[in-house]
Amino acid sequence: MKWLILSGLFAALALALSQMARAGELPKVGEAAPDFNLPDQNGVQHTLKDYAGKWLVLYFYPKDDTPGCTQEACAFRDDLHKLTALGAQVVGISVDDSDSHAGFAKKYHLPFPLLADKSAEVAARYGALTDFMVIKFAKRYTFLIDPQGRVGKVYMKVETSKHSTEIIEELKKLTEKGK
Repeated sequence: MKWLILSGLFAALALALSQMARAGELPKVGEAAPDFNLPDQNGVQHTLKDYAGKWLVLYFYPKDDTPGCTQEACAFRDDLHKLTALGAQVVGISVDDSDSHAGFAKKYHLPFPLLADKSAEVAARYGALTDFMVIKFAKRYTFLIDPQGRVGKVYMKVETSKHSTEIIEELKKLTEKGK
């Protein structure tokens, strides 16, 4: 009987946690990308409209200065010239604050904006939020946003060491279609 009660409690707890961790709905390819207005590592505000007319690689990541996040950010840094040659700009977003982003950007010489989504509202609008009530972090999702502000592609399974190259290849295909 004790085992049955414990099993029931465990199942109820697991269900509650999964409900809390659920993010909002992902924007669909072809839909307008959700707007944002967030400060970067230097305190400068950025909105989606700031990137109109260019491709935007908007990548969400869990935490500054962690192994996977560092690998992903440094790959984008190293490939930034290829991305800009394809008409794209790179912007990272996490729920860390601007001071944390500033230290991370300085340590790894990251030349692109890292936006501070402290309220986690933008991550939630993009369906990229894990929320355990007291602990919130962004999921490692990337949104390729076209020059008109529409979602062009969504990446929900990201291999940090190869992701930048994957984005470059996709941008080559998409920009060829547009010619």
